[in-house]
Amino acid sequence: MHRSLSATGTDDLCRQGASDLYWSIQRSIGTLAAMVATGGFLYEHLADELGQAIDRGALRAGDRLPSVRRLAQERSVSVATVLEAYLRLENAGLIEVRPKSGHFVRRRAVLTAEPRTPRPCTTPSRVTVSDAYIKILAAMRDPELLAFGCATVDPSYLPIAALNRIINQLTREMTTVGARYEGAPGLLTLRRQIARRSVDAGVALSEHDLITTIGATEGLSLALRAVAKSGEVIAVESPAYFGVLQIIEGLGMRAIEIPAHPRNGLDVSALEETLKIQTIHAVVCSPTLLNPLGSIMPDDAREKLVRLAARHDIPIIEDDVYGELVFDGSRPRPLRAFSGAGEDSNVILVSSVSKTLAPGYRVGWVAGGRWHDRILRLKFGNTLACPTLPGMAVAEFLASGGYDRHLRRLRAALAGNTERFREAIAQKFPDGTRVSSPRGGFVLWVELPPGVDALALHEQALKRRIVIAPGPLFSARQRFTNFVRISAGMPWSERVEQGLDTLAKLIR
Repeated sequence: MHRSLSATGTDDLCRQGASDLYWSIQRSIGTLAAMVATGGFLYEHLADELGQAIDRGALRAGDRLPSVRRLAQERSVSVATVLEAYLRLENAGLIEVRPKSGHFVRRRAVLTAEPRTPRPCTTPSRVTVSDAYIKILAAMRDPELLAFGCATVDPSYLPIAALNRIINQLTREMTTVGARYEGAPGLLTLRRQIARRSVDAGVALSEHDLITTIGATEGLSLALRAVAKSGEVIAVESPAYFGVLQIIEGLGMRAIEIPAHPRNGLDVSALEETLKIQTIHAVVCSPTLLNPLGSIMPDDAREKLVRLAARHDIPIIEDDVYGELVFDGSRPRPLRAFSGAGEDSNVILVSSVSKTLAPGYRVGWVAGGRWHDRILRLKFGNTLACPTLPGMAVAEFLASGGYDRHLRRLRAALAGNTERFREAIAQKFPDGTRVSSPRGGFVLWVELPPGVDALALHEQALKRRIVIAPGPLFSARQRFTNFVRISAGMPWSERVEQGLDTLAKLIR
């Protein structure tokens, strides 16, 4: 009897071992199948699987993950694949490495309230952008300053070396490149690549719908000049990107602020109420990852906004520069997708690669819809043409497929940075601080306790070699006096932590 039970137990163990091996093989086959189906990499699928386990609570804060070698054996993958997956999770802020101990699930950020939504404004105002704007731009050129106020990503996250190689190859193969103007509408190969990507975003644009610009800033300026005149009223989000406000100021137009929610963006109902009492000549908005909130407008609100604008015959200028940076890789459909992609669209779509690829290349574009021809004429009179070589390099990079791989890595890194910064702010800043919880991008909108003067804080921080973006910059009426925008576009470091410690002390 004893011998029989032992034999049975051995058989059970053998069957269990065979079963474990079988399911290990099946998991590997499933992962490979997913990789083939999606075009992704093994380490990405492994990281996604572990990330979902953390999100569901199957792996909790403080739990130790399997060692690299053990997980490699269990999943029948290489050690390098596991290391890449763990690095991806670390960049996303989900796990941390403890010296001589291994990889552990990180504790999530302390929960904080989100910044409050401002009250509606009923009257337009002239725009006066603070001098702090000039100091923020100067900080972008000074490596000695800790640039929390600059909405740019760290150079280490950008494929500059790959772009440089493309430029070197282009200059060797095309010895006359740059010898002629690449006049509007711009480089054909670049416009074709942008049009191809627009289809993936849900907008069926062709190269004939596009005009290349010197960054999104020129695109926004051309669009505003095409649809409105000096003195006319432009509706903007509140808070709004201060670059838009500066353009409105420079063109002599007036702005009326429409409240924006930290999660859902522009309040379309508030805009509808404003239209009952105020004539508006254009709406400028960022439905995907509004700077500085990081909000994403739901599809039903996007559709409502497009219908409302069409009913009142108001053009919408859509700033989509952050559209590729949603953390989970989803790509919300631009407003242009709800209004038609052709010449009859009342949505002017503006974007660039400045936030995702190479800010110094100044490669942007505009799809002008009904105002395409007017924007084209304005482009000729404004800058005539765009630099040829940067446009060719970006077109080649987009065509190579390298852009999507780069975006996956960039989004993972920025997600981790943003969560790490948010956690530090929640822990270090005084009670009463509120912090946005963006779903993408790399900026945080921080409401400080009542009584804190953001402009004074900016000046005090600058004396300590720290640059922040004070809240009044983001309002035509100089509102948000106790708000600041902080960029999380740089890797976490001891210097970053010390900078946030200094800000916390100044705030107190």
